[in-house]
Amino acid sequence: MTFGENRQQSVIPSTSVREYFQQSVTSAMASRKVEATDDTVTYVVEMLAGFTRADDLFEETPDGVRIRPLALFYADAVEAQTHSEKTNSLKRLGDVSLFVAGIFSDSLKRKVVDLDYYIAMGGNAYSALSDHVHGTVRGRVFCDIFSELAVKFQGFVEVLGELTEHTHLRSDVDVLRLYEVWARTGSERAAEKLRSVGIHPSIASVSRSHH
Repeated sequence: MTFGENRQQSVIPSTSVREYFQQSVTSAMASRKVEATDDTVTYVVEMLAGFTRADDLFEETPDGVRIRPLALFYADAVEAQTHSEKTNSLKRLGDVSLFVAGIFSDSLKRKVVDLDYYIAMGGNAYSALSDHVHGTVRGRVFCDIFSELAVKFQGFVEVLGELTEHTHLRSDVDVLRLYEVWARTGSERAAEKLRSVGIHPSIASVSRSHH
């Protein structure tokens, strides 16, 4: 389930990837005792499947290819000139916050910006997004999804964290660092480790990082 015209063409996960995350998220939710509507679960599954493409998560910056700081996504939302631009910026802020906080939680322990910051930014982004799309034709379904993600943001962070624990990469491996190494160098070894957890780096990102 996608929202926003600018993202629809880039989020095209394979059936196998979608099924993998559907089963993993459902199992982790049961384990963590997190309940949510089917629509919200589908949204989270689609988000995870979309981010298996490294170029859906990383962006080219003056410092190289990396995850854009959350403060810049927030600035985009504040400065947005149209309803659609604000929707996409808030959605991007919420999605990246949730993905990084859940999948890369161990990595955040060693960074200046900690897990609490991502949880606060992500939860607030989804809450603002729910209010923003409320009353629009396209927002009628997504309004409730974003509202539920805002209220249960920390619960979903724990769900994604449990999902990560059951992959081939152990918790002491810095997955975010692997992403960064792969994005800068195109390292096949890093790519293999990422693929072992269902994350499939895209050749497009390597091309961008080398220019």
